[in-house]
Amino acid sequence: MPDLLAHVFIAYGLCRVASWRVEWLTTPYVTLGMVGAFIPDIVKIDLALPSETVEGLLGVPFDWGSLATGGGTLLSVCIGLVLLGSSERRRGGLLLGVGAGSHLLADSLLLTPTGRSVQLVWPLSQYRVPSPGLYLSTQPEPMFLTGAIALLIWGVHRYRTREPKLGDAS
Repeated sequence: MPDLLAHVFIAYGLCRVASWRVEWLTTPYVTLGMVGAFIPDIVKIDLALPSETVEGLLGVPFDWGSLATGGGTLLSVCIGLVLLGSSERRRGGLLLGVGAGSHLLADSLLLTPTGRSVQLVWPLSQYRVPSPGLYLSTQPEPMFLTGAIALLIWGVHRYRTREPKLGDAS
């Protein structure tokens, strides 16, 4: 679970900092970017509903793992677009993509036995990008680091947007 929370902190930080420059990027949109960070981990549904069960029900080859690739994440973002109102699709899709993209980028830094990470360009290629192996997904340190950075960004945002009180010299 530390891994998933770290992904949400990263998406929050990216979207919140962008909101300082982009006027329409309000708190609900920042939240949508954070939701996008969950998209590549939809594959964890395999714990409750194994791929083999879905394959048996559908009668076609099926694997949840494909949703954790670049192509599967793009498909999931497109499904998320359908759930948004037509006036919100462009902005919503951008923020879902930022959240999901930051998740895939962070996952490409994981330490893996093969030295390779996620398939960012699947289904166009089976190529797995080389991983620098910075951390394990089970380590809590990345969560603490990204949480501290997100807290710092939250504090700066609160300071930037606070309203002057009566009696304040402005």
